[in-house]
Amino acid sequence: MIKFGWIYVIALVLAAALTGLLRRYALATSLLDMPNARSSHNSPTPRGGGLSIVMVFLLGLPVLSGMDVLTPDAMRAFFGAGASVALMGFLDDHGHIPARWRLLVHFLGAAWGFYWLGGLPLLVFPFPGLGAHAIDLGLAGQILGMFYLVWLLNLYNFMDGIDGLASIEAITVSLGGALLYLLGPGAMEQWAAPVLLAVTVAGFLFWNFPPARIFMGDAGSGFLGIVLGLFSIQAAWIAPQFFWSWLILLGVFIVDATWTLIRRFLRGEKIYEAHRSHAYQYASRYYKSHKTVSLAIGVINVCWLTPLAMLVGLAGVNALLGLALAYLPLMLLAIYFRAGERELK
Repeated sequence: MIKFGWIYVIALVLAAALTGLLRRYALATSLLDMPNARSSHNSPTPRGGGLSIVMVFLLGLPVLSGMDVLTPDAMRAFFGAGASVALMGFLDDHGHIPARWRLLVHFLGAAWGFYWLGGLPLLVFPFPGLGAHAIDLGLAGQILGMFYLVWLLNLYNFMDGIDGLASIEAITVSLGGALLYLLGPGAMEQWAAPVLLAVTVAGFLFWNFPPARIFMGDAGSGFLGIVLGLFSIQAAWIAPQFFWSWLILLGVFIVDATWTLIRRFLRGEKIYEAHRSHAYQYASRYYKSHKTVSLAIGVINVCWLTPLAMLVGLAGVNALLGLALAYLPLMLLAIYFRAGERELK
């Protein structure tokens, strides 16, 4: 791991420096996120700083590939999918792009990444009392996998609504995945790419930690969503149980966003419209603090979800049981904090 130290130090410093430059650019061009009735902030704030994450991570991919810790196909998957999604997000940050065009690019990016990773492998479903069964979902599985990636991409955008949250989620999830590879059999040095993402986001977090001096923007949030999703697909090829571990690590965002979406959809609301009805948004208003909520979710990831992910990925604990143990408390928290409830005027 020591030989990678210089790469990570450069990535950390470069991401922080680029974010500072992007902040100056946003201020100079009035690229500001203006507060409105659906915002969780109170003052105009520069946005688009997540582009620093995109640039540094993509620059680091060929370096990792050259060091033989990332296959050329995996590098192509992350680079092509991440760059296309980030470019669309960048354009949307500068001027609204219709949802249908954003969605088209999201599916194209997901298809690109999916192709170079080899698609969705056989998934092992450990049915209690019946043992583990590998199931080939065929074409339907590949289509479901595509929708899974696009959903993760968009839910990450939905969940990027308070200072520091999306950054802390990306750092803790990536480090949890890296730990899984470090301790697991046959993972070799697959941990290198998740750690690169974590340190890159940490450089951005220097500016985004509450109270944020710049926001991530769609370029950054969409990029993180697609990359983390591709990490989980890659993990399924390394070891089938690792896929379930990644779903556990991503649990906070998956549960909050999915439960909120379902409730809004059932009420007939336009699910793509901006709103403030996620559990984390209600919680930040209840505690009157972005920092408290973002740090609390970081603690949940480190102290609850990461150990469960390790038990499933490394200790042979039934994956469906592990998912249930991980998601049930998160569901209760989402319900307690009124996720998806109609906002009072």
